Amino acid sequence: MKKTLLITGSIATLLLVIVLTLLTNPTPTEETLEATDNGDLVIQKNAITKTASFFPYESNGTYMEIIAVQANDGSVRTALNTCQVCYSSGRGYYEQLGDILICNNCGNQFTIDQIELQKGGCNPVPILDDMKTETQDQISIPSDQLTAFEPLFSNWKR
Repeated sequence: MKKTLLITGSIATLLLVIVLTLLTNPTPTEETLEATDNGDLVIQKNAITKTASFFPYESNGTYMEIIAVQANDGSVRTALNTCQVCYSSGRGYYEQLGDILICNNCGNQFTIDQIELQKGGCNPVPILDDMKTETQDQISIPSDQLTAFEPLFSNWKR
């Protein structure tokens, strides 16, 4: 009887932790995006919040994702949803927990304020100012720039 109560209590605790995690950390969404006639990725800035949005993009049959998130200074930061070190494992992509992004391969953690500013090492691959066009309302990433990122997603297993 005690063993059954212990197992039941453990299961109930685990379920409570899962529910609380989901309520306090909503699953990142695949946002609706626009593509111009030439295949550029266009992100509407007013749709970006402090919860990371993961924008899907396909280039020559290679699926990839772009992260867009609002930093604490109000700017919109962009990066590839792949780790600069772990990308070849296929599991070097990120999940968000609060204002932290966590690499699913190595477990390294980065704040949303570090996105696009940190280069090198085990960080999300930044999409820098010279790789995109930004206006007051939107961010546009050219298709040729995204095509250049294909090798970073060739083993992706998300």
